[in-house]
Parts: sequence; C-alpha cells; structure tokens
Amino acid sequence: MTAGRDSWTGRVGFILATIGSAVGIGSIWKFPYEVGSNGGAGFVLFYLLGLVLIVVPLMLAEFAIGRRGGADAIRSLELVARASDASPLWAGLGLLGAATGFLVLSFYSVIGGWTICYAVDTLRFGLPGGDPHASQARFDALLAEPAWMATCHAVFMVMTGAIVARGIARGIEAACKVLMPVLMVLIVGLAAYSVIEGDLGATLRFLFGLRLDTFTSRAALEALGLGFFSIGVGFALMTTYAAYAGRDIDLREVALVTVVGDTAISLLSGFAVFPIVFANGLDPSSGPGLIFVTLPLAFSRMPAGVLAAIGFYLLLLVAALASAISMLELVVAPLARKGWSRGSATMLSSLTMWALGLVTVLSFNVWSDWHPLAAVPGLGHANWFEAIDHLTSNVMLPLGGFGLTLFAGWITPNRLLREELGLEREALAVLRVLLRYVVPLAILAVALAPYLT
Repeated sequence: MTAGRDSWTGRVGFILATIGSAVGIGSIWKFPYEVGSNGGAGFVLFYLLGLVLIVVPLMLAEFAIGRRGGADAIRSLELVARASDASPLWAGLGLLGAATGFLVLSFYSVIGGWTICYAVDTLRFGLPGGDPHASQARFDALLAEPAWMATCHAVFMVMTGAIVARGIARGIEAACKVLMPVLMVLIVGLAAYSVIEGDLGATLRFLFGLRLDTFTSRAALEALGLGFFSIGVGFALMTTYAAYAGRDIDLREVALVTVVGDTAISLLSGFAVFPIVFANGLDPSSGPGLIFVTLPLAFSRMPAGVLAAIGFYLLLLVAALASAISMLELVVAPLARKGWSRGSATMLSSLTMWALGLVTVLSFNVWSDWHPLAAVPGLGHANWFEAIDHLTSNVMLPLGGFGLTLFAGWITPNRLLREELGLEREALAVLRVLLRYVVPLAILAVALAPYLT
C-alpha cells in the first residue's frame, strides 16, 4: 500500500465495515422467510454448506487480491494480473463490479428511502390500526407519491454520501463503529420484545423444523446461493475494502467473523419479525410486503406498537445505510484514483445514482406501464425496478462472481494466496480446489436453477 494512504485503523473497524456491508435490508426479511418457506432445518444446512463452499473461499480470494493490489478493485485486479503474467483485461471484472454496485445502489437507495418514509409517517400519524386494508392503503399511498419517495431517496443518498466523502478511517470506519452497535442493540431489543409478546413456538417450528415436503432440489440451490448474493461476494466489493487493510490484520479472521456475524444477525431478525406475525395470525410469506404491510398491522395490535415499529424501521435504515456505503465506495474509489478529490467523486456518484433512482421511483406510479424488457420471455410485464433488479441479481452478480473465482483459482499464484492469507500447504491446496472447481460450478448451478427447474 502507498505510504499515507487512507486505511482502516485496525481489525475491529475492518470487521465492522465488512459485516455492515454484508448486512442489508434483505438480511432482515429474506433469510428468515427463505428458511421458513423452503424446508426449515434442511434449508439452513444447505445455506451453511454454501457459506463454507462458496462464500468463504471467494471472500478470502477477494481479500487477498485487494490487499496485494492496494487499490480499488479495477486497479488491484490489473496489478495482480500483470504480476501473474496474465492479461490486464482481467481488470474488467472490477469494472463490472463497480457497474453492478452503481446500478444496485440506484434502486437500493429508493428502498432505503422507504424506511425513512415509514419511520417519519409512523411518528407523525401512528400505525394504521388493525385493518389490513388500511395498512395496504398506506403502502399504496407511498408508492403513489413520487415526490415523497424521491425526497426520502435523496435523504438516504445524502446520508450515504456524507459518510463516504469523509474517507475510510474518518468516514466509513467511524460510521460503522456507531451503526453496527446500534443495529445490534435494536435487533436484540426488537427480538426480545417480539419473543415476549409473540408466538415463539411457531417461530421455532417455522425456522428450524425439518419439513421434507417443502425442501426441494430448487430450495437446496437457493440455499446455496443465498449467502453468495446476500453477503456481497462476487462483485469485487470485498476486494476494494481489503485494499485498505494493513499487514497486521488477519484476513482469515475477518472473513470468518463477517460470515458468522451476518448469519447471526439474519437469524436474530427472524426472532424480531415472526413471533409477532404468528401471534396475530398473519401471512409470513409476503416478501417485501412483510415489512411495509404485514408488520405495521401486527405492531398496531401490540403494546407499545408505535415505538416498536419506529425502532424496526430505524433498524432497517441502519442496515441499509451500512450496506449502501460499501457500494458507493466501490464506485468512488476508482474515481479517486483517477485524480478526483474524494468529495467531488462522492458527490458526482451520489447525484448520478439519485437521478437514476428516480426512474425506479417513477416505475411504481407514473411509469408503471413501461416494461423495458417486454421482448424478453418471462419478463414482459416487469417494470423498471423489477427489470434492473433482475439484471443485477440474475446476470451481473453471477457473471462477476464466476469471473472472479476463475481469476482467483487459475490466475493468482500460490505465493500470493499463501502470503496474504497465511495458509499452510494443505489449506492452500483445499482453497485452490474450491476456487477452481467447486465455487464456479456452484455459482453456475445457482444462476441457472431458475431456468432449469
């Protein structure tokens, strides 16, 4: 790393930042919902298998490449490729990752804005009461107000940009040292509230009961891929973060703690959500609607429901913000290397993402009849939000992850992995086999599963 380069002050800041990057809105509802809807304990088993076989090896490889390159993902991949006597065109994987992060954050920040809208509306107007139609009407009213959505979207991007503009140590690390403890306090408090006021037994059966009738081969593949998509490996984000890590930081420890921390938070979120859902006889399989329609209905029927609801939306905001700053850094870092000041690079990136995010805002109302993928079978009725979500999740992320694992498995020399990760010969041999064969085949299987089953 270049002398004087901005970097993490220590392993704690690096760990909190990587956990924050991995935890997002999806971790709060998608993991427990997927577990409960796809066989319970069987799904958890394959999810853990996916962490061991896909997520950890690819995260270790990204960490090693990033710290050795000491720059943004594009430059790090180029430097490692040149040092390995390979084509510098491998740097295109970093460019693909930056493009993916840019597109994802353009619509992710809109959803992050929803958490602000709901927190403010709940504080101002309370909960919609026990009427399901009133709860749905509030969500529909939000989607029908592009100006209010665009405002909350802007507030979210300003918060994200303000953190990234301050740099690594004073910005991202300092923020994560506040955000992650706040997130843990909120999620533990909400889980305790939910367990006391809700139905713990039904939640345990939903999350951990082995139900072979709902555990299919498709569910097994989804379990394998859930960690890959939710933790954020595969689009060079971890490569960028590792570039700021000093030689005294054990990258294996960071990878392990990040994976364990994200999984623990995902499980805790299940106990924060489902006991109150089951206690009120509500549908636990309503996807994103679980957050913005079902839960307000449940909170309205419980003691101190307004405070609990506000706390829950603050939890979502913190999770979204910690994840968003990593995606913005993925885009800002290459611009800063090109000579832009960090403030200017952050402002340009944030404004552009916010502007593109307005298309997502309008896709829920004014442009709801516009279907950009009308010519694509199966996606003819997708609006802009659904189309860009499909493009990034089903095409760009798997493609980037597949490319990175090929680069790590076949291009990076043993010496680099051994020196950066501190691996003994046997462990290095296992990692090499995983990166060359197991991880790419698993990513292909997960990516193709929706089209083959």
